[in-house]
Amino acid sequence: MADGKGLYIEVFPNGSKLWRLKFRSNGKEKRLALGKYPDVTLAKARAKCNEARAKIADGVDPAAEKQRLKIQAVLDSGNTFAGVAEDYIETKLVRERKAQGTLVKARWFLELLTPAIGFRPIAEIEPAEILAPLKKIERKGNFETAKRCRAFASRVFRFGVATARCKADPTALLQGALIAPKVTHHAAITDPAKVGELLRAIDSYTGSPITKYAMQIAPHVFVRPGELRHAEWLEIDVDDAIWHIPAGKMKARRPHDVPLTAQVLASLADIRELTGSGRYIFPSLQTPLRPMSENTINAAFRRMGYAQDELTGHGLRTTASTLLNEAGKWDDDVIETALAHKDTNQIRGTYNRAKYWDKRVEMASWWSDYLDVLRKGAEILDFPANGSTAP
Repeated sequence: MADGKGLYIEVFPNGSKLWRLKFRSNGKEKRLALGKYPDVTLAKARAKCNEARAKIADGVDPAAEKQRLKIQAVLDSGNTFAGVAEDYIETKLVRERKAQGTLVKARWFLELLTPAIGFRPIAEIEPAEILAPLKKIERKGNFETAKRCRAFASRVFRFGVATARCKADPTALLQGALIAPKVTHHAAITDPAKVGELLRAIDSYTGSPITKYAMQIAPHVFVRPGELRHAEWLEIDVDDAIWHIPAGKMKARRPHDVPLTAQVLASLADIRELTGSGRYIFPSLQTPLRPMSENTINAAFRRMGYAQDELTGHGLRTTASTLLNEAGKWDDDVIETALAHKDTNQIRGTYNRAKYWDKRVEMASWWSDYLDVLRKGAEILDFPANGSTAP
């Protein structure tokens, strides 16, 4: 039944009635649904008809626009902060083979933010909405966590901008809104005599033997705790005495080789009897399918009586760095390369890893022998100024 100006009502056999507008766009006849009668009255249908005809006059196809808006609504319904964050984690972290620890922390940050903004359309989130959960974290005294959580949210928003799901990063406006965390360093023991006490305490540890072996090996290789606990048997070359750590497990995203001294190889031979049939050298105490928990070694240190501000697993790297530098026998670049500190020049970094390998092997052997001296509690001699004689 026609009304005029292309507007008509279509009556179906079941009695339902639908307002439609017939129009032409780019030489083709098209139809636009304007709603059901009586929900849409004649007056409303005529108003919608006039609105659509105005768009047609401006060269806009109202039917195509309606379809586009419908598709956009479907897309927007899935473009929540949590949805975009999961896409970011999968695209930028999982597929780019970032370290497992990075993935765990990213998902933890998302878990902290989800109650407040997880199910909100990412394009509609305001700075105040993000600040609220961050301040909640701050109120618990976790200033560093709040700072890192904001940084994670920022990466998600910037990913959203890059993938056309939002237009800006609202966390950029929160730079000065959070309490700056106090810079802390990893607690470490750097007094040689106390290092000897620590080594003897580790040898006397009565907890899990896997944890004990990890603590015994850690001072010799001075890798990051995450790199140690994710170590796999396939990465160990016993014949050449090298531990090949792939780039995906390294902070600098470059492969790193660790010389294995006689002491480390002996410990690996012992622990192989316990874990050699599995993937990980230091598997989880709950299941061999996962690596040791990130808190295992630090928890063992607490059980041994070492406070958090006295010793951490990461602090063993500081122990090695400090005493190796004080020895005066080794070039700074050799020590830095052994610690896998990132060189901003990738070509130079690759060159240095090859250039310093022989020195690193020599230094590793000296270091393991020195740790044995400390463990035995022998008299600790001061390092000579010229570094000519090892203690």
